[in-house]
Amino acid sequence: MGDVDVVVVGGGQSGLATAHALMRRGLRPVVLEASERAAGSWPQYYDSLTLFSPARYSGLPGMRFTGGDLDRYPRRDEVVAYLTAYAAHLDADVRTRSRVTAVRADGAGFAVDLDGGGTLVARAVVAASGTFGCPYRPDLPGLDRFSGQVLHAAGYRNPEPFVGQRVVVVGAGNSAVQIATELATVAQVTLATRRPVRFLRQRTFGRDLHFWLKWTGIDTAPLGRFVRAVPTQPVFDDGRYRAALAAGAPDRREVFAAVEDHKVTWPDGSAREVDTILLATGYRPDLPYLANLGAVDAAGRPLHRDGISRIHPGLAFVGLEWQRSPSSNSLRGVGRDAARVARHLASHVSRI
Repeated sequence: MGDVDVVVVGGGQSGLATAHALMRRGLRPVVLEASERAAGSWPQYYDSLTLFSPARYSGLPGMRFTGGDLDRYPRRDEVVAYLTAYAAHLDADVRTRSRVTAVRADGAGFAVDLDGGGTLVARAVVAASGTFGCPYRPDLPGLDRFSGQVLHAAGYRNPEPFVGQRVVVVGAGNSAVQIATELATVAQVTLATRRPVRFLRQRTFGRDLHFWLKWTGIDTAPLGRFVRAVPTQPVFDDGRYRAALAAGAPDRREVFAAVEDHKVTWPDGSAREVDTILLATGYRPDLPYLANLGAVDAAGRPLHRDGISRIHPGLAFVGLEWQRSPSSNSLRGVGRDAARVARHLASHVSRI
């Protein structure tokens, strides 16, 4: 068994930002990443995924995006390369292929069990494992009777397998609209939402939206404690997505009222044969390893205040949506939350 200051579960953007903050506090974190490289879930996202924030606003603490126009919107593979370089630059103890199966209370600290055997003993633990491993699949009417393909956005990569198909994409957020618009170039696509899609202009008065979010202070406002349910994020749009929906590619309808075999029935009584239903319905915190600590509620949501566990003072969270501010679960905002958590844990560790 080892004995370390802090175990950070997850080696993506949240875990790496946390390691940086902990090291600045003089602590020795061990970062445990389940996959084969320190880039978190980014390599698994769909091929065309593009950040909604420009490169100048998207770096983690201590290392900016480089290699081009800072006003560009980095794509998935560029983010993967950036995070890999960040991990190397950080020079922290990052252990890949290290999946955590359980965290147990152990005296004043914790025992962290690993898949395949092995345990680390830590004075504190940070859960920074993100959400990608826990896709949210809502209970939609008749979905269990659909005989076609049901796919979550977590399993979508590119339009090629859907050429010529009839597809329904469920969801009203950025990923749902981006995927539906991309699929509409090769398939007949309907975007099914509970309410009309809300758009935000990507640029206003020649400035990207994130300039205004920063300038007004909205991006860092401590609003998370007032959010009881994660709201659907408006779609950041430079004009192309609004135009695509206006042109019917994809067309937008209310969520279906029933499904039977390959037929989807809409609330107005009309019906359509469908090949694939793609759920772009978001994710939930991926925290099964905390189940025995009493640190999450019955739905798996962490019990915390600004990222600090309300149950165990040596347990913290980083990278939750609306953890403290609108930008908490983003490259541009996670570093601020990591710094607050590191300050708390440094004080906690010094007392045990």
